[in-house]
Amino acid sequence: MFIDEVKLTVIAGNGGDGCTAFRREKYVAMGGPFGGDGGHGSDIIFKVDTGLHTLIDLRYMKVIKGKKGENGTGKNMNGKDADDIIIKVPQGTVISDYETNLVIADLKEKNAEFIVAKGGRGGYGNTHFKTLSNPAPNFSENGEPGEEKVLKIELKMLADVGLVGLPSVGKSTILSKVSKAKPKIADYHFTTLFPNLGVVKTKDNRSFVMADLPGLIEGASNGAGLGDKFLRHIERTKVIAHVIDMSGIENRDPYEDFVLINKELENFSKKLIKKPMIIIANKMDMPKSEENLKEFKKKVKLDIYPIKAIENDGLEPVLMKLADLVEETVDSPLYEESEYLSHVLYKYEEEKPFTIEKVNDEYIIKGNKIEKMFKMANFQSSEGIERFLYQIKKLGVDDELEKMGIKEGDIVKILDFSFEYRN
Repeated sequence: MFIDEVKLTVIAGNGGDGCTAFRREKYVAMGGPFGGDGGHGSDIIFKVDTGLHTLIDLRYMKVIKGKKGENGTGKNMNGKDADDIIIKVPQGTVISDYETNLVIADLKEKNAEFIVAKGGRGGYGNTHFKTLSNPAPNFSENGEPGEEKVLKIELKMLADVGLVGLPSVGKSTILSKVSKAKPKIADYHFTTLFPNLGVVKTKDNRSFVMADLPGLIEGASNGAGLGDKFLRHIERTKVIAHVIDMSGIENRDPYEDFVLINKELENFSKKLIKKPMIIIANKMDMPKSEENLKEFKKKVKLDIYPIKAIENDGLEPVLMKLADLVEETVDSPLYEESEYLSHVLYKYEEEKPFTIEKVNDEYIIKGNKIEKMFKMANFQSSEGIERFLYQIKKLGVDDELEKMGIKEGDIVKILDFSFEYRN
C-alpha cells in the first residue's frame, strides 16, 4: 500500500531528576552536597532509509514517545541517558508542523537524519548549586520536559523528470517503455493510483529518474479527482514532461488540455510552472493526430516531440532532450528559509520571551521558557522556590507585572499553578 502522508504526535523523553544528597561519611567533616544530575531524555530522530518507498510504517503510529532519563543518585552519580528513538523514513520525506504547516526538516539526502523532538536535559543535583555563599544547597532540579510536537509527515518523491497530463494520455505506457518499471496500464481513467518511479538510461549512457504521476483533471489543485494528493511529488522534479493525447479521441481539444493542466500546476505552486517543460505529443498513430498537431504548434512555442508510445516509436529523441535538460537545470531548494519553523521560532523568541495577560483579575504568564523553568523547579524546598522566583525576575517578569499595575495580593498564574504576588 502506498502511503505518502501521515499525522503523528511525537513526545521526546523528559530528563531525569537531579538528586539532593549529602556526604555522610564518619571521618569526612562538613561533607557537603553529594547529589548527581539526571540523565538526558530520549531524542526522537527521523532517519532516511533508502530501502523504504512509502510511509505505511507510520500510518498506525498515533504517538511516538521517548523514555525518561534516569534520576541522579547520591555519591554524585549521574543518571543514565535514555536511548534515542530512531524512526526510519523514505528519502524525500518532509516533516512539518501540523498547525502552522512550517517545515521542520526536508530529508532529501541519503542517510540524512534530524532530531524532530529533543529530549529534556537532566535536572541538576544539589552539588551543581554549591557556591561560596551557599556551600550546602538543599535543593535540586527536576528534569527538563521533552519537546512535544504534532507533525505532518509527507513523502515527496525524488525524481528528475515528472510525467504530467490528463488521465489515459499514455504516461504509464511511456514509463514502461523507457524503464524497467511495471506500472498498471489499462484503457480506463485513473488506472494509476500512486506515483511510479523508473530509472531511464539513454543510448549515450546517461541516466535519470522519471516519475509517472496519476492523471490530473480540472480542479486537481483544489482536491478534485485524485486531487492535490500527488501533485506534491512533482515539486522536486527538475523537468516536467507534459504528455498530451494529440488524437483528441474523447472529443477534447489538445491545446485546451495543455492550458488546463498548466493552470492546475500553477494553482498548486508558482514554482512548478517555471520549471523547464517539453511537450510529448502521444498517440500519433490515431486519426486526426497530425491535423491536431499542426494546430497545436501554432499556439504553443515549446519543444514538441510526436511519439507513438504503444509502438515505442519516437521516444529516443525525447529521452535525449530530457537528459540534456536534467544536466542543465540547477537543483533549487524546495523551500525558502522563511518556510522553515526554525526561522520563525528564532524571530519569535528574540521578540517575545514571555507574555502576560490579565483575565478576571488574574495575571496569566505564558512562554515556553518560563513554563519550562516552572516544571523544572523544585517547590519542595524553600531554596528551590527562591531560585525560581529569582530566575523569572531576572527575565523581566516582575518589571512587566508592575507596569501592568499589579498590587500586593493579586493572583499570578503559570500553567495550573496560582500564587499571590508579593513585592
